[in-house]
Amino acid sequence: MLLSFRVANHRSIREETELSLVSTELNEYTARETGARAEGRPISVLPAVGIYGANASGKSNVLHALRFMRSAVLDSLADWSRRTGIPREPFALAPEAREENSFFEVDLLLGGDHVRYTYGFELSDERVEAEWLHAYPSGRRQIWFDREADRPDGEGGEFRFPGTGLKGQKDLIVTSTRPDALFLTVGATLNNPALAEVHRWFVDNLWLVAPGEDVPHRTEWTRGKLADRTAGAALRKRLGALLAAADLGITGLTLDPESGEVQLLHRTADGTPRPLDFWHQESLGTQAWFAFLGPLFDVLEKGGVLLADELDSSLHPILAAEVIRLFQDHEANPCPAQLIFTTHDATLLGPSVAERPLDRDQVWIALKNSTGESRLYPITAARKARRDDNLERRYLHGHYGGVPRLTSGEIARQIALVEEGLRASA
Repeated sequence: MLLSFRVANHRSIREETELSLVSTELNEYTARETGARAEGRPISVLPAVGIYGANASGKSNVLHALRFMRSAVLDSLADWSRRTGIPREPFALAPEAREENSFFEVDLLLGGDHVRYTYGFELSDERVEAEWLHAYPSGRRQIWFDREADRPDGEGGEFRFPGTGLKGQKDLIVTSTRPDALFLTVGATLNNPALAEVHRWFVDNLWLVAPGEDVPHRTEWTRGKLADRTAGAALRKRLGALLAAADLGITGLTLDPESGEVQLLHRTADGTPRPLDFWHQESLGTQAWFAFLGPLFDVLEKGGVLLADELDSSLHPILAAEVIRLFQDHEANPCPAQLIFTTHDATLLGPSVAERPLDRDQVWIALKNSTGESRLYPITAARKARRDDNLERRYLHGHYGGVPRLTSGEIARQIALVEEGLRASA
């Protein structure tokens, strides 16, 4: 499970910002107990968080930063050596940011005993400037390794292994780690079991679902899962149930055992289900919903983290709310899997406590300042949100920030002024 993510100097995010999935005292019904403790307090995690904000506020860049961290862990050994420099994206609107490190760090709970790990690194254009992994197997921090490219002489070289927390052969990993490769990546490649567990989390998590992107790929991937002889039957039942529940006129689905072709069955006047050609006759909304359900059930089954950019762009608000409630439900999501999504849809904040699918500490705001820098904060930091607040109305009225600074009719007035100027100069 993901507890928190911190990032700095990536795309529009310059200063360090944090997204936390640890519940607060304001949480009333959605948090999950983990059995783990930090600083003597029990840790409860949120199964879903939503990031709101105006267009170009940096919402999507938070998800992109998580995906970049994943790709770094997976690809730094094999792929970065083929490039000229590390493929990072520092803040572009201040030239001096190119000389500053990019920073990424996650807090995780892994394994059946929910051991907490903190893993992170800092990158420049040429090399890994720092990297670290801390573990808390008994609640107290163990520094498994600490890497610093410019560590002063006499302090043990670039890598330090204080204590005996990190088991296994370390010298071979050190000698095999290039300056532009991550120690975690190399260690997992060399089958260090302790490092492999953290590395495996990145392999299995952070699937990004974005509007208009990879719909054909996700559709084909889902079809492949449906055709699986062992797990496909159960998945077909789950997908069929959600497709029917979405009120798209779909009564079920069939799978051709030879071609693997999936056909969605639609209601007809005489009651006989009729299949439609998926790519030519199904609506874009139906295609998007089907392509979304494959990754959704995969994450729910494995207990992973799903990233959904612009959750409301392809799904009706009612469907989007039901996806969130699916992650909140203890029976449907026992692991629990986690959902991090961006959205503009204020209806998900609900006009009342009973109608909104999110607790107050599950709502975050992305805001871009006058110099183009994005920052992230929970809605509860913007104002002490009371339980009975109409979060939807207060968000749209700008009480929490993260909405465009426009007065009603302003765009039309500005266009009218431009047109008037053009006519005057003609």
